[in-house]
Amino acid sequence: MSPLRAARHSLTLAWRSLAKLRHSPDRLLDVIMLPIVLVVVMVFLFGDAVAGSTHSYLQYVLPGVAVQALLFASLGIGAGLSTDLRNGIFDRFRSLPIARSAPLIGYILGDLVTFVLSLALVFALGAIVGFRTRGSVPAVLAACAIIMVFAFAASWVMALVGLVARSPASVTAFSFVLILPLTFGSNVFVPTGRLPGWLQAWVKINPVTDVSNAARGLMLSLPLGGAVWASLLWALGIVAVFAPLATWAYRRQA
Repeated sequence: MSPLRAARHSLTLAWRSLAKLRHSPDRLLDVIMLPIVLVVVMVFLFGDAVAGSTHSYLQYVLPGVAVQALLFASLGIGAGLSTDLRNGIFDRFRSLPIARSAPLIGYILGDLVTFVLSLALVFALGAIVGFRTRGSVPAVLAACAIIMVFAFAASWVMALVGLVARSPASVTAFSFVLILPLTFGSNVFVPTGRLPGWLQAWVKINPVTDVSNAARGLMLSLPLGGAVWASLLWALGIVAVFAPLATWAYRRQA
């Protein structure tokens, strides 16, 4: 089958994912509520303790919260794949004259819309409570693009988890075990220099730290160092490893 036809089939099935959201908007509840909870709880509970004021802490923490919110939004991909594998829909796909990988790719492309929604909610709420960017419009858009690229890469990890887990509940449990150390064990909420020495060693090699630094630097016109390139290399490496593994696991299942 030609790559063009495979791409068309993938886009068609991506539209199926969006149609499911339209008919079951309650599935977006966690995507909507999580950014709100993260911003309100982290800023107004810990802002004074970490940065001396909620306003200063908001400027620091919001780009990192956006990264965390999109990582949690990617949980839906794994849980959705696990559910579809067990309700028989992939048996129907297997009987259709479509590219074998189209359902998997379509699922991930469809969930990119939830990433955009989550990202928009984080920055809209941030603007309401006082977050202001100091970077140029292209720099802010570049920061959002880096977060989206990293979330897309993480989607392949979640897809693999959804394909090999025994149930949707197992997907959620395992994904939380994976995401929590990456997000809370980073500099999303506390600058690296304020953390204990043993924890700094982990934070410095954590990909979420690089993505947060890149987004924060671009949005606030701060020194970037190599954060942008490190973020893109992490995303490329994750896709290079987990996309083939997820495709292999899907073909075994389907």
